[in-house]
Amino acid sequence: MSGHSKWATTKHKKAAIDAKRGKLFAKLIKNIEIAAKAGGPDLSGNPTLYDAVQKAKKQSVPNDNIDRAVKRGGGLDGGGVDYTTIMYEVYGPSGVALLVECLTDNKNRAAMEVRTAVTRNGGTMADPGSVSRLFNRKGVVILAKDQEGKQVDEDTVLEATLDAGAEEVNDLGEAWQVVSEATDLVAVRSAVQDAGLDYESADVEFVASLEIPVADATTAGKVMKLVDAIDDLDDVQNVFSNADIPDEVLDQIED
Repeated sequence: MSGHSKWATTKHKKAAIDAKRGKLFAKLIKNIEIAAKAGGPDLSGNPTLYDAVQKAKKQSVPNDNIDRAVKRGGGLDGGGVDYTTIMYEVYGPSGVALLVECLTDNKNRAAMEVRTAVTRNGGTMADPGSVSRLFNRKGVVILAKDQEGKQVDEDTVLEATLDAGAEEVNDLGEAWQVVSEATDLVAVRSAVQDAGLDYESADVEFVASLEIPVADATTAGKVMKLVDAIDDLDDVQNVFSNADIPDEVLDQIED
């Protein structure tokens, strides 16, 4: 998984930039609304909503915005939301595969915008199933190595999460990534908290079962340009890729 670490860190930096623009806030609010609609507005009885709210709070989404999102999603304000989740499958440069997760109230708009972003940035739309078969749904928990001035090592993370279902722990530079089965996400997140550790995020993601090496800076730049163009769309919640870009190539792109 060489390169996965650096790219994951790069994505976190992009998330911070998105937060300043307010785009990340909109995504987090949507997640809260959907979770509240699916499992009810009670955080204690809806772990998906609990995680969505915690993630929003960690990104400094105002409490008033969070409360309104819970009420809208749970139908407590007489309104409600009607979002649909759609997955688009895409091929990028060098055969890199992308899974695009949309959360939208207008399927036609989402489809048109994704298709336009893909074709304008060197990608092609893939047949249903051709890309999704290359990914598995996994629980992914991210926690910082620096916990209130104390450095947390890999053995500590493993000891805390192994019995809860952790399958692997990956080094992301300044953070640890704990991967589990999607159904074990809540247990792993709870195990991290029970060990007295704080986590940055806890999400169900699509993790590539086979990564494609992209060792050329020009090609890697095209891949990242395509990912960014898709990710910038309002209806897009997540973009998952099987590109394996080495650290030194990412450094070249950043320079």
